[in-house]
Amino acid sequence: QVQLVESGGGLVQAGGSLRLSCAVSGRTASNYAMAWFRQAPGKERAFVATINSNGGDTSYADSLKGRFTISRDNAKNTVYLQMNSLKPEDTAVYYCAAVRGWYGGLRDYEYDYWGQGTQVTVSS
Repeated sequence: QVQLVESGGGLVQAGGSLRLSCAVSGRTASNYAMAWFRQAPGKERAFVATINSNGGDTSYADSLKGRFTISRDNAKNTVYLQMNSLKPEDTAVYYCAAVRGWYGGLRDYEYDYWGQGTQVTVSS
């Protein structure tokens, strides 16, 4: 069983940056594709970014390209989401997700394991 624990969320002013971390335990992270999703108040959960199991391939939501960067350190069993030039509309709970295999896809139903989420609030 894979456990995912997100950290790094908080309150930041518009234009600022945050780096989220997702610690993977219970299994070896290098066997899993990973992703970040987010859910804003009153909205459905939305895809943010995904990274394949060895970190060589990434995909992003079109609206976030250039501002967000997903990465991973398999030696530390950790996945990161660097968020720059944050906007109030980035306010959401951010979730880390994992699925065993090379690549995970862009849909939440493609992922089997989820963290509890970390709140990101961007003030204007």
